[in-house]
Amino acid sequence: MIRITREADYGIVLMTALAQAEGQPRSAALLAQQRRLPLPMVSKILKALARAGLLASQRGVQGGYQLARPATEISAADIIGALEGPIAITECSDELHDGCARQEHCEVSGHWPRINQAIHAALQSISLLDMSRPDPLQPLHFHPLHRAMTSQLASRPV
Repeated sequence: MIRITREADYGIVLMTALAQAEGQPRSAALLAQQRRLPLPMVSKILKALARAGLLASQRGVQGGYQLARPATEISAADIIGALEGPIAITECSDELHDGCARQEHCEVSGHWPRINQAIHAALQSISLLDMSRPDPLQPLHFHPLHRAMTSQLASRPV
């Protein structure tokens, strides 16, 4: 199973709360309370998102955090990348990785960059605005090959 970290998950939750705040600054304490998340983790995440340029912070009584750009211009890939680093499905396919000792004998290494690009493109196509709105129920659409394989498996004798 491919998973994002708890930090990235909370980061998306916090960013959606800020998108819903419509430009009104929110303190780390208020966000932690509203989203029922631990304050130390919320503070750490908000600081990292601010360092990455996704949030602006203001000090003072009316201070707090707010989005640095419109929610339409921030993607799920931006948030995950800010908190986890480069999006890569395997270590050897990470752009920063220096190579793999097994690469000469690996028959699949050339395919990982293409898979990474597909995942990155999918995450890049989902804006923070999209994430901050309720998801309407949508019917599931299966790939035709998946449907054909499913019907073949179903017709096999057990």
